[in-house]
This record gives sequence, C-alpha cells and structure tokens, in this order.
Amino acid sequence: MKFSDDRLLRLIAVFKFFKAASLIALGIGAFRLLHEDLGRVLEHWIMALRLDPGQHFLDVALAKASNVSPAQIKKVGVGSLIYAALFLAEGTGLWLRKRWGEWLTVIITGSLVPIEIYEIYRHPSWPKVVVFALNIAVVVYLIYHMGKRPQA
Repeated sequence: MKFSDDRLLRLIAVFKFFKAASLIALGIGAFRLLHEDLGRVLEHWIMALRLDPGQHFLDVALAKASNVSPAQIKKVGVGSLIYAALFLAEGTGLWLRKRWGEWLTVIITGSLVPIEIYEIYRHPSWPKVVVFALNIAVVVYLIYHMGKRPQA
C-alpha cells in the first residue's frame, strides 16, 4: 500500500505534534521542579522504582542533580516551551497542507542536522541515529514534495 502525499504530510504533522506534546510536558515538569531539591526528588524515584542506589551511574546522576540551579531549570522549561511552539507551528502548517508549514519544517529541521551530527559523533547511540535518519527523510521528502507540487 502506497501512502498518499496527504497521508504522509499528516503523519509528519502528527510526529511534530507528538514532539511538541513531549516538550510541553518537559517544560511543565521543569517548572514544577523549580523550587525542589532535584537530588532529593531523584533519590525518591530511585527508591520508588527499587533501583540499587549504590550503582555508580545513579551516584553520578544524584551528584549532578544536586548541583542543578533554579536558573538552569528555568532555562530548560523556557527552552522546551519555545521548541514546542515551533513544533506546533510546523505540525499545524503541515496538517493544513500549507506551503509555509512545509518551508518552516524544512528550515527548522534542516538547521538542526549539524547539531544532530555533532551529537552522534560525540555520543553515538541508536536512538540518535534513528531520529537523525527520520529528520533527514522528512527534509528530503518535503523538498521533493514542494518541487512537484504547483505553487498555490
């Protein structure tokens, strides 16, 4: 079964909406933790999930979480909400099949490719490679799609 252009654009839009929802949740979560001791919160979750608190990885995570400042938490919250707004704009433009939505998606997604390459080089992992491949596929498809569709 071959996806129609409409379905593929809608699938990309849903992907953008999912990313926006995830970032909104992260931003809200960050703001809720603004006046909390992150080390203590993380320690609570380690115990609740019955993880071994003596593991080196968890010790390092606890130490790092304890040193996070409220200003850093605020930056994470604000940054996530800004990116969420961009993803919502991309998704809306694609869902409505607007050329501006396609251009916005190509520009924003394409501009993040160098950062993704750097991150894969620095700390390679399969999830990063998969996200990178998906983003490249989205950009290539949208450029192809815009080239074959007449200007509105």
